[in-house]
Amino acid sequence: MASEREESDVTSNCALDVGWGRLIFGQTFDKLPDLVETLREEGPDRRDIAVYVQEPHVLLSHAPQEVFLDPSHTFRLDLASYRPSDRPFAGFGVRALSSGADADAINRIYSSRGMVTVPLEFFQSPRAPDPLTYLVAEDEATGRIIGTVTGVDHGLAFDDPEFGASLWCLAVDPQARQPGIGEALVRRLAEHFKEKGAAFLDLSVMYDNAQAIALYEKLGFERVTYFTVKRKNPINERLFAGPEQSEGYNPYAQIIINEARRRGILVEPIDPAGGFFRLAFGARTVRCRESLSELTSAVAMSICDDKSITRRIVAEAGVRVPAQLTTSAPMDEIAAFLKRHGRLVVKPARGEQGQGVSVGVASLDELDAAIAEARTFASEVLVEECVAGEDVRLVVINFRVVAAAIRRPATVVGDGRSTVLDLIEAQSRRRAAATGGESRIPIDAETERTVRDAGMAMDSVLPAGRELKVRRTANLHTGGTIHDITDMVHPTLVEAAIKVARAIDIPVVGVDLMVTSPSGPDYAFIEANERPGLANHEPQPTAERFIDLLFPLAIPAGVRQVMDAPQGRAEA
Repeated sequence: MASEREESDVTSNCALDVGWGRLIFGQTFDKLPDLVETLREEGPDRRDIAVYVQEPHVLLSHAPQEVFLDPSHTFRLDLASYRPSDRPFAGFGVRALSSGADADAINRIYSSRGMVTVPLEFFQSPRAPDPLTYLVAEDEATGRIIGTVTGVDHGLAFDDPEFGASLWCLAVDPQARQPGIGEALVRRLAEHFKEKGAAFLDLSVMYDNAQAIALYEKLGFERVTYFTVKRKNPINERLFAGPEQSEGYNPYAQIIINEARRRGILVEPIDPAGGFFRLAFGARTVRCRESLSELTSAVAMSICDDKSITRRIVAEAGVRVPAQLTTSAPMDEIAAFLKRHGRLVVKPARGEQGQGVSVGVASLDELDAAIAEARTFASEVLVEECVAGEDVRLVVINFRVVAAAIRRPATVVGDGRSTVLDLIEAQSRRRAAATGGESRIPIDAETERTVRDAGMAMDSVLPAGRELKVRRTANLHTGGTIHDITDMVHPTLVEAAIKVARAIDIPVVGVDLMVTSPSGPDYAFIEANERPGLANHEPQPTAERFIDLLFPLAIPAGVRQVMDAPQGRAEA
């Protein structure tokens, strides 16, 4: 217990290396100039944080051009009054980091959340005694790491006489489906430090992170008045430089704008709400709408716009396509088509983002309803055989595959207490937060049909741990998740995607295939998207290759060597 621990002299000028940077404990510094000098020692691509800074206004006066006051709140949990929850968490468990694979997974989650990653050797470097605690949340079904949190024992870090601890880097995989992952990680860390005799658990959270603040307040954290100071660097720039010039752009435009500015390319906003901007480099200017640029011809765009034309064009190029009819065919022919194939896909001939698409239609009544739904988006409706398998998106830029990903439909996991509707709404909020509002699960007839066909109702309580697919299409905009497979995609799939791009003669395109396995050669072409979302494929360099296409003179020399290599499979 805390009362049994002996107090000792506080370690002076404590700067604890935590991998992504250092935690600089302000209360261990007697002189503010020493604290400023410690901040100046920040390494490249690292993020040092000075916490518990006393007299921050005075500290800033020592180096006003170099440091800034971080716009974060500090919250504290009194561990003496903390009580564990009796709520069971379903579908995942929380444990300590135990392997290099866990460390890789933590960095993957950090990267997906725009956080600074940690050198892999740091996780397992010897520290005795070790003030750092790494916890991970593990999916019980797949073994995939879906969340992480780091704890710091202040007593081991600097002989803290207050017996404190702090929480850092709480991050949940944006693709995770189970509810309560963040709460479970925070609770387990609090219980860990309470068992060790710590008096409190502190954390720092951005002032505008309403979702995180709501969680912490729910768990009993209370706001305390402590200040955090950071050094001005490119990682922190958005916190001290004011709003970005491109504020209002969605993630698909922003990723391109950011890459252009990194190369010194001028960005001129045209219509942020619509995703339009102009790029200028030397005497060359190019107008874009996200990944659609002036380099895509009107003919190529019109081919992609009409799915029936797209299918005919790519089929003539030797790409495998599923059987298809239009609703202009006689009804008896459509009924025979349904009987022959068993399950169908119904979709508007024109449209995007999965709107009006029904998958797995198996009866004439469902077919009539699906056609009526599709006609709200386009007058011409396509009826297509339903090809079983995984939905794969390949991004082709300048006739090279630069990224490939499996797209999976929106799925929720039951906790034994919440209704299907509640789980969908919670998952939709998480997907929206992870994608800048671009991904949400619609509550519509297709969602209700998918739930009903699985033997559930929207007001049913989903048993703990049970997974329920609530959409059949895997579009990001309808709550689907995306999983990178660039390093494992079969060369036949790469070849098919490039055939599609050449047949349409389009410089940037997202090619959608249904595949038996991404590592196998079997596939069926689904559609081509003339404006693929480049932000969906991190860590693959999609925005970099897009800017390379627009401005060849801005390509770094090292990249030129990679691009000149022959392509037998997907390459960066």
